[in-house]
Amino acid sequence: MSALGELRKLSAGKRPQTAAEKAFIKKDNRRDNKAAYLFLLPWLIGLAVITVGPMVASLALSFTKYNLLQAPKFIGLDNFIRMIGDERLHNSLGVTFVYVFVSVPLQLAAALALAALLDRGLRGLAIYRSVYYLPSLLGSSVAIAVLWKQVFGGEGLVNQFIAIFGIEGRSWIADPSTALSTLITLNVWTFGAPMVIFLAGLRQIPVMYHEAAQMDGATKWQRFTKITLPLLTPIIFFNLVLQIIHAFQAFTQAFIVSGGTGGPADSTLFYTLYLYNRGFSNFDMGYASAMAWFLLLIIGVFTAINFWASKYWVNYDD
Repeated sequence: MSALGELRKLSAGKRPQTAAEKAFIKKDNRRDNKAAYLFLLPWLIGLAVITVGPMVASLALSFTKYNLLQAPKFIGLDNFIRMIGDERLHNSLGVTFVYVFVSVPLQLAAALALAALLDRGLRGLAIYRSVYYLPSLLGSSVAIAVLWKQVFGGEGLVNQFIAIFGIEGRSWIADPSTALSTLITLNVWTFGAPMVIFLAGLRQIPVMYHEAAQMDGATKWQRFTKITLPLLTPIIFFNLVLQIIHAFQAFTQAFIVSGGTGGPADSTLFYTLYLYNRGFSNFDMGYASAMAWFLLLIIGVFTAINFWASKYWVNYDD
């Protein structure tokens, strides 16, 4: 046993520690803290350089006029005032809100339904879980966005399938009335991550609750709505917050499907895509930085609303 271990063993008794023993233990604790900070140093450097530093820089740029070619010029709140009269920004907010409020509930409903199905103890559960989780790993990638563009194109798989039934197809991504729906479908398709979390939550519900309800004559639907859902509300809340934040940050799908324009007729102009265009197409970095902080504010408000409302519908054990 080490000297420190012996010292701690002796000090665990009723004999009070001497000043020398306290100094030795304090010195050893400082040595442990130094080792911990040494191991954390790469992460702390990454946090400062990759996250905190750019955030502070973007906050400063949001109060300036900056086009990458000239030095930033301080203009106060002008960038934020410009946002009030920016019609394309208003349209991008509307598109984004529709995308979030439609795709997230559908995605969580699909994830919960599949999780409940897999919770029945199917053979090869690990294989099914991996297969269903795979789209979540690829859903935000460029490759899947390109594939989605081909599937819903004029000669895509969707039109080839409905042609079997004599239905004439269209270019779904080129029609303003359906383009956003294809992106919503893509987000719903990537239900794997919340599904795995739902499945873990379902496995934590005691079986005795369902057995007792079944003995009392409760149907499967009654057991699901009266037992499973109330006990699963903390997991639903967790997934809801994460997926709303993720949906507000959606970018790659709209960029690839629309060719970076948000078309047709701005029907897929997500807020993040418009922010990108203002910053890297128009080189209006000051305005883009202001838009980025406004998006942070929007996400923060919706997250705060979710936490406030959770006390009315989320049930915890205590």
